[in-house]
Amino acid sequence: MDRIRIRGGRQLHGTIPVSGAKNAALPLMIASLLTDDTLTLENVPHLADVEQLIRILGNHGVDYSVNGRRENQSKGYSRTIHFTARSIVDTTAPYELVSKMRASFWVIGPLLARMGEARVSLPGGCAIGTRPVDLFIEGLHALGAEIDIENGYVVAKAKNGLNGTRYRFPKVSVGATHVLMMAATLAKGETVLENAAREPEIVNLADCLNAMGAKISGAGTSTITIQGVTSLSGARQRIIPDRIETGTYALAVAMTGGDVLLEGARADLLETALDVIEQTGVEITRANTGIRVRRNGVGIHPVDVETAPFPGFPTDLQAQFMALMTKAKGQSRITETIFENRFMHVQELARLGARISLSGQTAIVDGVDRLKGAPVMATDLRASVSLVIAGLAAEGETIVNRVYHLDRGFERLEEKLSGCGADIERISG
Repeated sequence: MDRIRIRGGRQLHGTIPVSGAKNAALPLMIASLLTDDTLTLENVPHLADVEQLIRILGNHGVDYSVNGRRENQSKGYSRTIHFTARSIVDTTAPYELVSKMRASFWVIGPLLARMGEARVSLPGGCAIGTRPVDLFIEGLHALGAEIDIENGYVVAKAKNGLNGTRYRFPKVSVGATHVLMMAATLAKGETVLENAAREPEIVNLADCLNAMGAKISGAGTSTITIQGVTSLSGARQRIIPDRIETGTYALAVAMTGGDVLLEGARADLLETALDVIEQTGVEITRANTGIRVRRNGVGIHPVDVETAPFPGFPTDLQAQFMALMTKAKGQSRITETIFENRFMHVQELARLGARISLSGQTAIVDGVDRLKGAPVMATDLRASVSLVIAGLAAEGETIVNRVYHLDRGFERLEEKLSGCGADIERISG
């Protein structure tokens, strides 16, 4: 099993290209199930989750090519991929595939809308809380689907098609918003989704669906209106730059010091996070070419933060920000409001010398002068990269184990960091 070795203490200087957003790529790929034409997606990152979803879509009959040919398995930077679901050969998404990645559960919406039925295993993914699928089931039921749970599978049927409705999410859910928006594109009549997620990835999906012939308005606000159409066509859509990757590398520069251009990053996708990072003493310059992040000689200021749905501070940057606060000059408080079990990185950061105590959903971090390298274990995608950030500033050698979590969400992480001066390498086997 691969590991990552880091020898800390080096500042970062140079340019890091920001990849396409994983959290946008996955729903856009799933949208290919809604049409028998070809959907072409640009700026698709080369990630384990993307490859896993390609396999899942293939199980349903989706063919794909990369820049006009079948993909070889060499790892490159973001690509253009063509997806064609000429015919759906299977409406079942089996446990052995879905259990490896939660987002694959989202195929239930397009399959139900296009085929009138879907049988999808209850999902897996990162162990960061229960994250139930109740909102998905309630929303699809509101659209007229008959739904049962049988032997660990959600079985959904709509023999006469789905019908438009007005549905208010009991709580904001990005995944459920994706699924109901896709399903409603082929429903009869108008659907209004209230208390919908406002994330940029929702807007990216809506733009893609509209390019395919859907009639969606309000994406990016809490109320999304969808006028159902009888069919969708192919389209070409570019995936937005990854705001979580952007924030992660910005925090890495904040941690180590240095001067890095995050090439292709869009500040409008994470303004709240950038504002918080600036409060720690980091200089951030927004430009057409990307975002420049600098910290030279200035100590890290402690900042309290609370995660929240967009446009608030992202839960997917909480662990990385906590890593930064371990070196702050004072005490900070980090409150997690999205997931109930997303502090598993705390005990691993403590192995590096961090001083963190937990009180309910709040972590109290007392900054230390020095972190020291140690073997650590990744527990989920974002937690694993927080250990990398800490290791970049720790004295001596840090070994991060179970880095397959990193491969799910960060394209060529070691290469990007080493290109800016970090002493980091992957150890195979």
